[in-house]
Amino acid sequence: MGIVTRLLIINRYGENKMAFKNIDIIAEGVKIAGNLSFPGSVQIDGEVFGDIKSGGTLTIGKSAKVESNIKTIDAIISGYLKGDIQASGQVQITSTGNFIGDLIQKKTLLKIEKGGVFKGRKTTLKEK
Repeated sequence: MGIVTRLLIINRYGENKMAFKNIDIIAEGVKIAGNLSFPGSVQIDGEVFGDIKSGGTLTIGKSAKVESNIKTIDAIISGYLKGDIQASGQVQITSTGNFIGDLIQKKTLLKIEKGGVFKGRKTTLKEK
């Protein structure tokens, strides 16, 4: 299921422009078993069991249960995640997030809010 969100963008010259951003959503109550790939951002509020690739921000909502190995740019974890994440950008674990697994990043961009849980290893890749 896709949803279109309107964003108001003001460029450096002060001009207003309307832009559209596609965000795929897996709603609460939906259960998916299988590998998933998204060209952009995705919000998961249901249950997913299988590998996930996202070309944008992967958001795991408070009600979500995800057992997956994930490859993404950025990740926001507010629900339950068991599996490994490979992220080229920032990973945030919110106060309700529970991440059990390993995190691999090119740069150290990990933020854990008070109450958030991370049980695993954090590896930063060395640039060649």
